[in-house]
Amino acid sequence: MVSDTDIVKADFIEESGKKIPPLAHQRRISPLTFRILVVNVIALIFLGGGILYVDQFQEAMIQSRIESMIKDGEVMAGALGEAATGGEETTEVNLKPAIQIITRLSGVTRNRSRFFSHTGDLRIDSRELMTNQAVIIDELPPEGGFSDYWRPIEQRFFALLDSLQKREDLEDYHEVKDEMANHYPEVMEALQGDVSYRIRRLTEQAEIITVAVPVQRFRRVLGALMLSMDTHDIKETVQQTRVTILKIFGVALLITLALSIFLARTIVRPIKRLARSADRIRLGTHTSADIPDYSGRYDEIGDLSRALKDMTRTLARQIDAVATFAADVSHELKNPLTSLRSAVETLGFAKTETDQAKLTHIIKHDVDRLDRLISDISNTSRLDAEISRSNMVRVNMKALLETLRDMYHSTRKENSPTLKLRFFDGQKEIKGDDFPDYSVKGLEGQLAQVAQNLIDNAMSFSKAEDCVNISLIRGKAMISLVVEDQGIGIPEDKLEDIFERFYSERPEGEGFGNHSGLGLSICKQIIEAHGGMIRAENRKDERGARFVVRLPLWA
Repeated sequence: MVSDTDIVKADFIEESGKKIPPLAHQRRISPLTFRILVVNVIALIFLGGGILYVDQFQEAMIQSRIESMIKDGEVMAGALGEAATGGEETTEVNLKPAIQIITRLSGVTRNRSRFFSHTGDLRIDSRELMTNQAVIIDELPPEGGFSDYWRPIEQRFFALLDSLQKREDLEDYHEVKDEMANHYPEVMEALQGDVSYRIRRLTEQAEIITVAVPVQRFRRVLGALMLSMDTHDIKETVQQTRVTILKIFGVALLITLALSIFLARTIVRPIKRLARSADRIRLGTHTSADIPDYSGRYDEIGDLSRALKDMTRTLARQIDAVATFAADVSHELKNPLTSLRSAVETLGFAKTETDQAKLTHIIKHDVDRLDRLISDISNTSRLDAEISRSNMVRVNMKALLETLRDMYHSTRKENSPTLKLRFFDGQKEIKGDDFPDYSVKGLEGQLAQVAQNLIDNAMSFSKAEDCVNISLIRGKAMISLVVEDQGIGIPEDKLEDIFERFYSERPEGEGFGNHSGLGLSICKQIIEAHGGMIRAENRKDERGARFVVRLPLWA
């Protein structure tokens, strides 16, 4: 035997030839949680992806370095051209003041400065002039420490990032013994009077920038000044920027994951609990009271919790009403069936035609009663379905009542009471043609059935000389339909009971079984479905009963 629990635990349920996926509370991984994590992490991926575009920042820094070196070179070349010459016709640079200028300015700019004469010979190299450089000693990290493990990983990671960047193929930089101007194309261009620069690969981690500026005196080129500087500091700055981005990305990722998981738990866990409770209710093991109460949450989860509770209570009431209705129907049908069976069984023993006629009349009466009961029960059963499936429209109650009045007048018998229809706007009765709007939102067929049931009920309690009064009263927000008869009235303790199913309070002398007791119950069912109310009371000014129906005005 396969139990309901086994069916619930199945990964897939076969129903009508279709596979139904497992419920949310049966999955190990919540798809909703996964989606929340993915959506929140996608934004961070763009932040982390910014690390791949740091090369633009690096290129900007290199370009800025080149411009700075060109300005430094022009300043130094101008100083050499003005202060290191012997006169207007000289073609040589005085080396002694040139050495002083290069030594002084190279220490400030931290560039390696080399001066080539107009013949292409290397005359001055600042690296050979800087004799007062200090030796800086850095303490080595302890052997076997964390840095021994982290540094190789960091270097490989940054090397991987460098490999992802689009880099130009650069020529390698080599130190040449007995350097000449023709070893450097940029110097040859400077000797022609142009400012030029080159970027070469110094190591795998850095490049070297060389800038050549002509040294001139009255537009006469006396030589070329070449400044060079590596990009280790730029590389370190870029690497630090990457590290900073990675740290921010890591912290943001952790916070995002934590907040996403928290958000998912505040959404997914209540939904799982609600789904689990709904599933238990479906299996008939729990009631609506077992649905988790999240009504205190002022969000969609709270709305869902309240909606599930209200829906379950409504379904429970409907199920109870169906069960009660079925029991009442069974009880009401047994009475005419019992009478019918008794009459049929007795018919065979009737000896006179009078007795047979009486029994035949009883059989016919019981058959009519069964037919009337079955018709009313059928109308009551499909009423809820018709109301729920139909779209309510604008209904003019004045036109509807006038149609019913004309119909009753055209079919009125001599011994039937009269019917009087009046219209009111507040307390004022309208007798002319200037009528206000008496429209409501509803189903015209069902509202006509209510009015017809109330009129038929009032006429059944009235005599031929009596009058049934119908009043339609327009208020500020509601319309009242009042039906009054001049009958015996309603017992005070039965004013609520008359709206129950199969309840019938008829005057003395009226034949038994002529009414099913469903008319007023159907009226109440229809009016409540339209958002209105119906009540019964006894008239105080004179004899008779009064039924009042109140419906919302068309908005």
